[in-house]
Amino acid sequence: MQSVLDFFSNHIEIIYIVILSVFLGIEVIGRVPSVLHTPLMSGANAIHGVVVIGAIIVMGQSQADNYTALVLGFFAVVLGTLNVVGGFVVTDRMLEMFKKKKQPPVRPGGL
Repeated sequence: MQSVLDFFSNHIEIIYIVILSVFLGIEVIGRVPSVLHTPLMSGANAIHGVVVIGAIIVMGQSQADNYTALVLGFFAVVLGTLNVVGGFVVTDRMLEMFKKKKQPPVRPGGL
């Protein structure tokens, strides 16, 4: 328990930055107009792709007997991949909303 408290006391500035960036992110995302959500989602997908690549690199550079790093890296790759795929699905569904619906062809003679 003492090591956790020491970690927080030694890295208090970084903790403040993370907390402030969370609040800033919530404010920025909350004020984005609905028209920009699709491009924003596409940008988030690109960032998550970089996260997946970074997790793969970290896993490749870790020691073979460091199971903690390997397990965390594996979960980072799996969850990052799910996030990228889910983001593309949401983006595709949003783009479908903006497509014009095709009208059935009108047959001459009534029926």
